[in-house]
This record gives sequence, C-alpha cells and structure tokens, in this order.
Amino acid sequence: PYIGAEIKDFFEELKRKYLPDIVLTHYRGDLHQDHRLVSELTWNTFRSHLILEYEIVKYDGDLGVPNFFVPLNESIARNKIQTIVRCFGSQVDKSWFNEGVFSSILRLRGVECRAPSGFAEAFFARKLVL
Repeated sequence: PYIGAEIKDFFEELKRKYLPDIVLTHYRGDLHQDHRLVSELTWNTFRSHLILEYEIVKYDGDLGVPNFFVPLNESIARNKIQTIVRCFGSQVDKSWFNEGVFSSILRLRGVECRAPSGFAEAFFARKLVL
C-alpha cells in the first residue's frame, strides 16, 4: 500500500538529524514504484544537497545513461559485489541477482569512463553546484 506521507515524515526527520555532504538515492527512472518514491522524496527533502542517483540492475531493464563515474580498484569492486549478495538476501531467487551480473555492470561502467582497473560505479548527477 502507498504510504508516501509516512515516508515523507521519516525523510523530514532525517533532515533534522543529519547534514550530509552527499545523499545517495535511487535513479529517478527506476521502474520499481518504491524506488521511484524514495527518489522523489529524496529530492523533495534534500533540495540543497548534492544528490547522486544510483542504478540497480534488475529484470525491468531500466538502466539509463549515467553521467558521473567513480573508478573502483578491483578489490573494492569485489567487496561491493560480495556485500550486495550478502545483504540483499530477499533477492537471491531472482534470475538477475548474481555476482556475474553485478561484475558486468561495474565492468561496463569502467569501460565508459576508462577506469584503470576496468571497474567503476556510475551515478546520475542531475544538479551539481560548484
């Protein structure tokens, strides 16, 4: 069920408690309804912060063209993959949820930014202020 108002109240509480330098949220083009809501409320709540939207590989095929890349060394990339697999146990029955897929997206993003290690994390940076 939709509980947007309750989630918005939670976000406002976070804003009162913390002053983050960077806020990470789901990509606004994510087709999963919960992910879209979180992204929308993140932008609604943290208007004066640097917000980077991350992508999630999944069945929906809703990956976009990110414009902000962070090259990763191979050790960090492997650690990231193992952490995802370990921490998101509710997804293990999904056909797309495996180390090969997660390695592939990091490799693809590594190619796109010419990462020395061949691995990179990619984000969508809608608004940057220098």
